[in-house]
Amino acid sequence: MADVSIRPGLAIPEAELSWRFSRSSGPGGQGVNTTDSRVELSWDLAGSDLLSPGLKARAVERLAGRLVTGVLTITASEHRSQLRNREAAEARLASVVAAAIAPPPRARRATKPTRGSVERRIAEKKRRGQVKRGRRGDVD
Repeated sequence: MADVSIRPGLAIPEAELSWRFSRSSGPGGQGVNTTDSRVELSWDLAGSDLLSPGLKARAVERLAGRLVTGVLTITASEHRSQLRNREAAEARLASVVAAAIAPPPRARRATKPTRGSVERRIAEKKRRGQVKRGRRGDVD
């Protein structure tokens, strides 16, 4: 396999990736007992020099629940062939890391609702109240 591309200009070198293969559960017929189609792809995020210190800190913070001693592990076993599971694991690793190093979204600027929207909301509430009052029996 080749380097895992995170975004243009940023790719995890193949030398930093480690692969493990094991028997997968699920479909596969007779071949499932003999093929190691389940894939575990591990990357040492904390020990890698690929990311700048700022990006690495952001990624470690966002992936804190998924890291085990600084190592990110992705598992793929949805396909019957090992090759397709390897491709799926690489794609998943790329998307997870890309999401982890993405800049935070812009802060929402608070705004007041428009006068028209407030009036429409109040009018709808009054209309619903009228409907419900109309359903009541005479309690006089």
